[in-house]
Amino acid sequence: MRITLVTVGKIKEKYLRDAVAEYAKRLGKYCKLEIIEVADEKTKESASEVEEAAIRSKEGERILRQVKDEAYVFTLEIQGKQITSEELADKLERLGVQGKSHIVFIIGGSIGLGKEVLERSDYALSFSRMTFPHQLMRVILLEQIYRGFRIINGEPYHK
Repeated sequence: MRITLVTVGKIKEKYLRDAVAEYAKRLGKYCKLEIIEVADEKTKESASEVEEAAIRSKEGERILRQVKDEAYVFTLEIQGKQITSEELADKLERLGVQGKSHIVFIIGGSIGLGKEVLERSDYALSFSRMTFPHQLMRVILLEQIYRGFRIINGEPYHK
């Protein structure tokens, strides 16, 4: 199975880059992982809704250029569906059985995802109703994907 993370912006903090690298290494046993970072747009504090929509649209174009037609797309959205680790594992396993060999997870920038990206989504996933920094969300997502593969393979994981 091929897992691609398409994310907006780069991770600046070394401790987060180290965590991403650790989970990427661990996931190598289970899947082919690719992390694609697309450029983020600078957003001023006082940006209007129109300006923010334009920014989401520009970032969205960059994101969608990285998504292949045959890919199954998860978007991370505050308003998405909240599921357990076991349910994520089951979803990943079922997608594999259905022949979906390429799964893409999309993490937007600081002001979220544009409507074009949301329309391309096959599954809106939420980790919480709280807002997390998108750089930290990358680590949390990778940990949950790793946990999911351990569950699928009947391997121990911390409950």
